[in-house]
This record gives sequence, structure tokens and C-alpha cells, in this order.
Amino acid sequence: MCQLFVVTGKVQGVFFRASTRDIAESMDLKGHAINMPDGSVEVRACGSAVAIKQLGEWLRKGPRLASVTAVKSIDVSCSNPEDFSLGRRLE
Repeated sequence: MCQLFVVTGKVQGVFFRASTRDIAESMDLKGHAINMPDGSVEVRACGSAVAIKQLGEWLRKGPRLASVTAVKSIDVSCSNPEDFSLGRRLE
């Protein structure tokens, strides 16, 4: 299963991507977290449905310095990424 999340609010410059990677890797999820030009963060997560749901719940809070205003999620086709990357979009 793969899910694409778009997280808005104060989510850049607050260790959001690195924290997301740490959480995702601890749940054995693969994918990416990248800063978008509009100030949002795009997160693609591939793995178990339970882990993706847990990650989605965490994204709604984010790390301590973040202030999340919204999280939009979209089902996407799986791309079978090998790891969880920062700054590199997976197709």
C-alpha cells in the first residue's frame, strides 16, 4: 500500500522531513519527504496499511517545532522504493 500526504502549516525549517524519515523508518516504511515550493511537505509512504495509518496520525502533529494546519492524503500506486529519502521525489 502507498499513500501520498501533503502537509501544510509551519512544516519547513523545523526538522519535519528528518523527523518524518525517522518515524517512517522505525515503522519499516519506504518513500520520501520533500519540501515543496509552496511551503508544504510532500510525504509518500509505502508499506503496511497499519504503519501508514500511524504515520498519517503522526503527521497531523509533526515534530515539536512544527505547526501543522492540514494533512491531505491520496491513495497512490506503489513504486517499491528501496528506502525513505529526503529531497528526492519517487515516481
